[in-house]
Amino acid sequence: MNDVEITRPDKVLFPDDGITKSELAEHYRRVARRAVPRLRGRPVMMERHPDGIGGKPLMQKNAPDYFPDWIHTAVLPKEDGEVRHVVCDNADTLVYLAGQACVTLHRWLSREDRPHHPDVLVFDLDPSGKAGFEDVRWSARCVSGVLEEVELPTLLMTTGSRGLHVLAPLDRNADFDAVRDFARRVSALLVQRNPDRLTDEPRKAKRGDRVYLDIQRNAYAQTAVAPYSVRAKPGAPVAVPIGWDELDDPDLTPGRWTVRNLEERLKGADPWARSHVRGRSLRAADRRLRARM
Repeated sequence: MNDVEITRPDKVLFPDDGITKSELAEHYRRVARRAVPRLRGRPVMMERHPDGIGGKPLMQKNAPDYFPDWIHTAVLPKEDGEVRHVVCDNADTLVYLAGQACVTLHRWLSREDRPHHPDVLVFDLDPSGKAGFEDVRWSARCVSGVLEEVELPTLLMTTGSRGLHVLAPLDRNADFDAVRDFARRVSALLVQRNPDRLTDEPRKAKRGDRVYLDIQRNAYAQTAVAPYSVRAKPGAPVAVPIGWDELDDPDLTPGRWTVRNLEERLKGADPWARSHVRGRSLRAADRRLRARM
């Protein structure tokens, strides 16, 4: 472990709440035990706010040359070259990034050793128009219902923003094209069954008062907010894994947990404690899905 120095620790990053860089760093140190296993081996995109969350964010994929040598990086191809990504493999890296005003970490859905083969599928449930969080809860059960039908066990996470993420661990045998095509057909089936409440329409103006089933993150080099990441919003809400038994909790909201109230929850059991269990076959799930369509 390294002695991570936080420069300008009293720099306020959340002006409405007085949350400083050092408090952000302490959050990431506190959640590292649960966050790092969900980040290990994955390239990340850093959402940095050097002027605080009221300033212009810096969405940074490339690790700067001045980052210390002990931070793990991975060089991966992009369309016109390559990118040296940070790979967050330990608590010190989390703390160091917080010291660089990295408020939010967005993780790849694949790992550096097989970057074109994801080990997780993500549905991002985003309410549109007059749709509210009750609609998101209902939508999460719909998505999970179909995935469970085809024998893909699911995980659930608040986003700290507006909706929920439904995730399914995969065995990394299918590539992103196959995973995204599968997700698209699941989405289409759900919209066909529930056209008044769900939509797969990418244009916001045409979504109406429905919940958007966003599958766009299931692609090479795309990212999704990492578990236990802080969001750049007033109150410093946190994306938090939850159990399916918590979905009907009347106190549940996308931003229920924050930097300042998460500690008590961390004393309890990890709802994703078994999420490292072997991922399932997309090919087998796809056969089951086609049989139901």
